[in-house]
Amino acid sequence: MTLDGTYAATVDRIEEGRAVLLVESDGETVAERHLPEASLPEGAGEGAVLELDFESGDLEDVEYRPEETEDRRERMREKFDRLSRRLGDDEE
Repeated sequence: MTLDGTYAATVDRIEEGRAVLLVESDGETVAERHLPEASLPEGAGEGAVLELDFESGDLEDVEYRPEETEDRRERMREKFDRLSRRLGDDEE
């Protein structure tokens, strides 16, 4: 798939100095891209939400989205808390 335009992406993991990005479109993962860890914007690490701009498949720009990152982390914490409470109810 040739990416063209602006996409959201999440830094899935960093391995051996390479960041693995999961590129999203309409909430679905559509591609995986790898970048040198040093190419990530300042403050971006595992779990960070990025905005990627592609032109004919070439990555032109990467921007860190700290507010979106925190929003996603908060939603994940809330899901985890709900699941933890449900699991705790089963133990009683």
